[in-house]
Amino acid sequence: MTSRPRDRDVFALWGNLVARHRFVVLGLVVAGLLGLGGYAWGFESRLSAGGLDDPNSESARAALVAAAAWGPDHSADVAVLYTAPAGTTVDDPEVSGPIIDSLNGLAARYPHEITGVNAAYWAPVNSTKGNSGKLATDDKTHALALIALKDYGAQDYTAVKDAFDVPGVRVQVGGLQPVSVALTDTIAADTHRMELLAIPAVAVLLFFIFGGVVAASLPLLMGVLTVLGANGIVRWITDFTEVNSFVAPVVSMIGLGLAIDYALFIVSRFREETAAGYDTAAAVRRTVMTAGRTVLFSATMIVASLGGMLLFPQGFLESIAYGAIATVTLAALTAVTILPAMLAILGRRVDALGIKRFRRTRTAEQVEQGFWGRSTGWVMRHPRAITAVLILGLLMLIVPVRNIAFGGFSEKYLPPDNPIRVAQQDIDTYFPYRKSDPIELIIRTDDSTKIGPLLAQANHAPGLLPAGFEIPSRSQLAPDTFRTAASLVDSTKYDKTIDYLRDLDVPDGVTLMVGGVPTVQHDAIAALLDRLPLMILLVLAFTTLLMFLTFGSLVLPLKAAFMSVLGLGSTLGILTWIFTEGHGAGLLDFTPQPIQANILFLIIAIIYGLSTDYEVFLLSRMVEARAAGATTEEAIRSGTAHTGRIITAAALILLVVTGAFAFSDLVLMQYIAYGMIAALVIDATVLRMLLVPATMKLLGDRVWWAPAWMKRIQRRIGLTEPVLDEEPKPAPTAELAETRA
Repeated sequence: MTSRPRDRDVFALWGNLVARHRFVVLGLVVAGLLGLGGYAWGFESRLSAGGLDDPNSESARAALVAAAAWGPDHSADVAVLYTAPAGTTVDDPEVSGPIIDSLNGLAARYPHEITGVNAAYWAPVNSTKGNSGKLATDDKTHALALIALKDYGAQDYTAVKDAFDVPGVRVQVGGLQPVSVALTDTIAADTHRMELLAIPAVAVLLFFIFGGVVAASLPLLMGVLTVLGANGIVRWITDFTEVNSFVAPVVSMIGLGLAIDYALFIVSRFREETAAGYDTAAAVRRTVMTAGRTVLFSATMIVASLGGMLLFPQGFLESIAYGAIATVTLAALTAVTILPAMLAILGRRVDALGIKRFRRTRTAEQVEQGFWGRSTGWVMRHPRAITAVLILGLLMLIVPVRNIAFGGFSEKYLPPDNPIRVAQQDIDTYFPYRKSDPIELIIRTDDSTKIGPLLAQANHAPGLLPAGFEIPSRSQLAPDTFRTAASLVDSTKYDKTIDYLRDLDVPDGVTLMVGGVPTVQHDAIAALLDRLPLMILLVLAFTTLLMFLTFGSLVLPLKAAFMSVLGLGSTLGILTWIFTEGHGAGLLDFTPQPIQANILFLIIAIIYGLSTDYEVFLLSRMVEARAAGATTEEAIRSGTAHTGRIITAAALILLVVTGAFAFSDLVLMQYIAYGMIAALVIDATVLRMLLVPATMKLLGDRVWWAPAWMKRIQRRIGLTEPVLDEEPKPAPTAELAETRA
């Protein structure tokens, strides 16, 4: 394996350019990222809770038809449950009077947020859709009012969330908008808590990893600048498409974690080159040629993994993909621009303000004789036993995946004692026919006599409450369009009901569309599962091709894909065991239930990308050693020894960043926290440090195999890892001698 001469290597040229014009590069890129950060100020207010549906589905089309025929549906925006004091009823004047006054004054007090009262139990209330005895319990101790907001935005409900209190009456607020805002607010709070907890903790970790304040501050600075810049790009994206609020924690998590990881590899390689005796300019160039090259290839493969989310029709995954791809790209950009420029300015002062014991940089020979080199030697002496035990253990962790189940967003993702969740559950208990998530039927026909027989069939659908579908309402704007709804006994069990309704024998001249919240969730999950095989195929194909072009071996990327699938499967098994099967539910304060499908697919993309990231850094060092003439066994030991400590440190930092979400009140964020914790522990220890060297030892020289024609293509394209020749070094100085000591 040979590479092009140094004077023709684009990474060598870039390294020289950055070292020569370090102040210009630093000023331009930092100014650009800070400008993006300033542009992003307050961008959270432009994010939404939408984008969860499949816009091409029947349920989405049904919603569009209903909106055109009846206007936007605000019937379940806010549901207010009133409970009379003990010994009274909601009919007593001292109870009903203040409630009626409160309801009648809502639109006047909040003219820009509240349209009016859709329905209420009390006749004097100015209701747009009338009053109903169904809005009070039989004992008249509980009554319900349904409030319509002017818009679906979170701002409307946030402005009026304290407007429903009535002195002396217990008031609980539920409905679609309160649940949505509770989820969004919790996500925002989690993001801020993560940043407050993670940044100081990561700073301490970096100090002990590098042994100095200056070296430790560089990765942290890269992380902060990356997040600022990525937020600016997300702010710009909101001008063109709906962006889900979940993008904020994803950008912070990936931005801090990945930018710091990349900086770890860059700074560590620079210190290694200076410890070998090279001057600052040469060390920067050699660092960019090796670690910088690997960072860019790694980022490209992570972008490919995240880009797989663009195959799905949901705007949620699309907006997350845009934000995450921007973040990864900026993390790589800072790693090969700002960071080399700062290293060129600092030189060996990168080790300043530290503790000598921790900041000592070892030579390549010392590294290979250290802990990771010795442990890799032990692994390669027992490759069969280690491979068998680890693969068996990982397969056992995958077993719970057989029970995996997918769900949509609901109040049950909030903690059991959350007021909004409790309110919604009480409303559903007392008024099951007023649930905010009924199944809807949209019927279009010029012959209304055909509707009755059709509804008679529909009312035999499994899972419906006894009342079934109500008499349909006719649109005044579209006289051939009718709408009716029915509530489910269990809103999480809707598949059989929807399938039955869609299989109905529909008369000629009649169009039937099944819609409603459960159907939207059903269709969204179906779209995800339908396109998952294509995503897997394309991501595996692209990452395999790029790894081949980088490493010149067909076996290495196939082995890497197998390792990644093992790690991902194990992580999904652990998530299923915890969140679906419910192990630890009491300790973690959540309700066992199907895993939210969009979040799970996001986790899959992130975990696969990070798994590939660590594999690239490990294999790149092995291939570099092999290209320099090492045997397969020597290359395995050298690559693992040189990257073991850094991969472990990088994983530990990501554990701290994502682990902050483990304290979330929202089970969705706990998915990410425990999923990432499981994935990082498995990936950075079991896979990269044990299973990879063991399997490569078993394969021997076959790990470098590829057909001759593929080898020729790979050499022609020129992505081969460089062979770093020895270069002239300056005479040792007292400072250099101290660094080596």
